[in-house]
Amino acid sequence: MGEVERIKQKRVAPKVILLIAVIAALWVLGMSVVVTKEDEYTLIKQFGRVEKVVKEAGLSFKAPFVETTTTLPKKTLLFDLATSDVITKDKKTMVADSYVLWEITDPVKFVQTLNSQMANAESRINTIVYNSLKNVISSMTQAEVISGRDGELSDAIMDNIGTTMDQYGIHLISVETKHLDLPTDNKTAVYERMISERNNIAASYTAEGESEAKKIRTTTDNEIAISVSKAKAEAEKIIAEGEAEYMKILSSAYSDVSRSDFYSFVRSLDAAKLSLTGSNKTLILSSDSPIAQIFNNIK
Repeated sequence: MGEVERIKQKRVAPKVILLIAVIAALWVLGMSVVVTKEDEYTLIKQFGRVEKVVKEAGLSFKAPFVETTTTLPKKTLLFDLATSDVITKDKKTMVADSYVLWEITDPVKFVQTLNSQMANAESRINTIVYNSLKNVISSMTQAEVISGRDGELSDAIMDNIGTTMDQYGIHLISVETKHLDLPTDNKTAVYERMISERNNIAASYTAEGESEAKKIRTTTDNEIAISVSKAKAEAEKIIAEGEAEYMKILSSAYSDVSRSDFYSFVRSLDAAKLSLTGSNKTLILSSDSPIAQIFNNIK
């Protein structure tokens, strides 16, 4: 029996050793394989120094036991700044609540300067963006800040930051303002003052408009008076010319002997017609009347 057991043990031992070897090989292989996701960077380090950065999703390999891996996000990140007070150029206090969209563009710089810590990165972003926000708003009046909330303020903040974050391997995509308002304790007073200022501006515009309208009406009235005066003068001129032409025609008619009797006859009839007024249509003429002489000379 003892011999049989020894034979069985000799047969089993190689299988156990093979199984252990396979398991060890799989374990070593597992220690060597690096899986990189779509939204992350994989940093392969050797003794704390970055040897390789895997930026594409998929499988890669590292030396087991010697090299280690860490990951960093490869996507747009959001950092919400704490609400803070800022002072405008005209010494008005405002409450700003902003957020930052950012991304890691250089993982090596990020590791070297920030020790791969997201908290360190957010601390740097908070300091730099807040200082820029404060500097930009302090160079603008309250009215400019309010009117610049549709994009101008964000552009000014980004321009002020410039390439400061490049040294950390970070790119700031945008700085957006969620809330930019007056402090609660003096909001009512400021609103009333703003309303009063707007009313004063409106009154000034109204006064300027009325003054301009009066000036326009005066100018128009003068132009109309001049036009009417010219028209009357032109009309009188035309009437005078017409009367002169009329007298010229009469003079020409009466100077013609063949026509003078006819015109005298017509004018006499007109004169007689004008004298027949009322219900009495009887015309009594003396023999020496010009009208009677016309009728007496008819043959």
